[in-house]
Amino acid sequence: MSAEAADGADTQLARHDSLYGDAEKVAGDRRHGSGASWRHTVLLAFQSVGVVYGDIGTSPLYTISSTFPDGIRHPDDLLGVLSLVLYTLLLLPMVKYVFIVLYANDNGDGGTFALYSLISRYAKIRMIPNHQAEDAAVSNYTTAHEPSSQARRAQWVKKMLESSNAAKIALFTITILGTSMVMGDGTLTPAISVLSAVSGIREKAPHLTQSQVVWISVAILFLLFSVQRFGTDKVGYSFAPIISVWFVLIAGIGAYNLAAHDATVLRALNPRYMVDYFRRNGKQAWLSLGGVVLCTTGTEAMFADLGHFNIRAIQLSFSCIIFPSVALCYMGQASYLHKFPQDVGDTFYKSIPAAMFWPTFIVAIMAAIIASQAMLSGAFAILSKALSLGCFPRVEVVHTSNKYAGQVYIPEINFLIGVASIVVTLAFQTTANIGNAYGICVVMVFSITTHLMTVVMLLVWKTNVAFIAAFYVVFSLTELLYLSSILSKFAEGGYLPFCFSLVLMALMATWHYVHVRRYWYELDHVVPAAELAALLGRRDVRRVPGVGLLYSEIVQGIPPVFPRLVDKMPSVHAVFVFMSIKNLPIPRVPAPERFIFRRVGPADHRMFRCVARYGYTDQIEAAKEFSAALLDGLKLFVHEEAAFFDDDNDDGALQLRGARAAAAEEEKRFVDAELERGVVYLTGEADVVAAPGSSVLKRIVVNYVYTFLRKNLRESHKALAIPKDQLLKVGITYEI
Repeated sequence: MSAEAADGADTQLARHDSLYGDAEKVAGDRRHGSGASWRHTVLLAFQSVGVVYGDIGTSPLYTISSTFPDGIRHPDDLLGVLSLVLYTLLLLPMVKYVFIVLYANDNGDGGTFALYSLISRYAKIRMIPNHQAEDAAVSNYTTAHEPSSQARRAQWVKKMLESSNAAKIALFTITILGTSMVMGDGTLTPAISVLSAVSGIREKAPHLTQSQVVWISVAILFLLFSVQRFGTDKVGYSFAPIISVWFVLIAGIGAYNLAAHDATVLRALNPRYMVDYFRRNGKQAWLSLGGVVLCTTGTEAMFADLGHFNIRAIQLSFSCIIFPSVALCYMGQASYLHKFPQDVGDTFYKSIPAAMFWPTFIVAIMAAIIASQAMLSGAFAILSKALSLGCFPRVEVVHTSNKYAGQVYIPEINFLIGVASIVVTLAFQTTANIGNAYGICVVMVFSITTHLMTVVMLLVWKTNVAFIAAFYVVFSLTELLYLSSILSKFAEGGYLPFCFSLVLMALMATWHYVHVRRYWYELDHVVPAAELAALLGRRDVRRVPGVGLLYSEIVQGIPPVFPRLVDKMPSVHAVFVFMSIKNLPIPRVPAPERFIFRRVGPADHRMFRCVARYGYTDQIEAAKEFSAALLDGLKLFVHEEAAFFDDDNDDGALQLRGARAAAAEEEKRFVDAELERGVVYLTGEADVVAAPGSSVLKRIVVNYVYTFLRKNLRESHKALAIPKDQLLKVGITYEI
């Protein structure tokens, strides 16, 4: 059956649904900072220092040593590398992210999936056909723009994306690749940050071997992953002032080194030294870019964590605190190395004044832990978005903060990342080796963001084409240069994130592929309206007391599991709701706009279709609260359905309106009475298999990989918080 026919199985929604009425509207977008006072913005800017910048702030621990793994060959090489570091920080984190990319937030949320969801609101690029016209009425679902000369080009891009399966697949593929790389980042950030911070202890305890330093780092990593369940709200925010102290320390040490050693390194502000560096060193200079780019680690966190602050706060904190502090630190290191080039392998700790060593060492370890924790929290948040968009198996997502919806913890993923991070630390032993792997994750995410941003500029912003071309050419070529350098070290550790990301991508692609095929199978096998009436008219089918909620993926029509249910258990609850959980490509859906209702069949059947809509940062309520909100929405729907008639005031119309109002009140009392008798949750336990005649690859993907994931990860009823004593599963087989 076609999608149109399936939609016809339900009665027309028209305007009488739970959205029609006084829906709570969200206030203006505070995250852009336009409505915030400067005092409030300054406060947010200070708070963001402790939350967003831990990773980029700890990069001086390892960047210079990773850039010169074989020592400094020429004194002016320091000026060339310092110039590269300063202009890389200026170009990528500041110009690209702070002053361009941050404006592409999705109602305050950032990251690759946020960009993908933003694009999917303006063009139908998602492969599941569950779009409904009512979705555009949600407060946060804004797509309106003033007409402009660029509108025709945007319409062409929209048409091209919607008509090309290759374009849809390409956008989806680079999005899940970006997610996979962020997960790789979440594995490598704790390893390199903690190991580089702990390595400083050998300055005061030279008898310690590198192996012993590694085991101390492993102990700290174990502690870090053990406390993840408490969340950023309790772990990261409690120690946020430490990061502020860290920036004061590195800026002060940098200024001291400049004054005490060689202030002439300030000549590196002249980009000519970059050119000279490449002329002098050729291929070796190109290879060193893999170390230089490590100065930008954590840049993506500015975008991902935007929801906690606003654009002006991030711009203010980066421009006035982060960039000057980190730049001073790198200048100080270059100044120190001009006198002591033999210390390049441990530049950061060697350059610390003796009296400041222990305070700096302690703060460095704490800063590394906080930076790692924030990166992990960001990885969890991004993966939860992937889960809500049907790109990952349902796993337990624990919301760790009542204040910030995006703060989540995923136990299974935390365990896997923790094990991987410890294994990486034990296997690679040094920060230089880990840095070879780390850079690939950083630059790949940069490149993916550039490509998605270009689509946003064309389709959503409708920006001048010259600006779009300049943005794409400058940043894509810069990132390609860095990526080519990092990939040259593929055999020296670069393979690790590549293989990790391929495995994760394969799992996400498998899950999404079967998820889409299963949806289409259900849509093609929906129950026609005539068959529904015949099922309910059978002599052996009874209406039993209570409310039944039958969950299915499809948002149109009657799912094929319903006839199976009636055959196995010839009874239907007195009030029956076909329930669908739908994730919209927006961060949040206001609670008053959560539900859409349709009536299924005649009024005396008391059967309804309900779609519960959530954003990708929303949390599904516990079963009791969910059913109470749903039935309140159902009663509102019944009331508005009765009220939605013409405004004629003749006697016949008034009598008819009165009769319908009375019938509506009677139906609402009936719903309340059945609710008191109990709610039963029904789910289809679908065994998905490849159809006969499928290729060997498809049989492996569907029958083995997908089945393994489904059976070994969290069951759907647990993810939906359905109590086991109120759950009834109906077995069914889908051949896709």
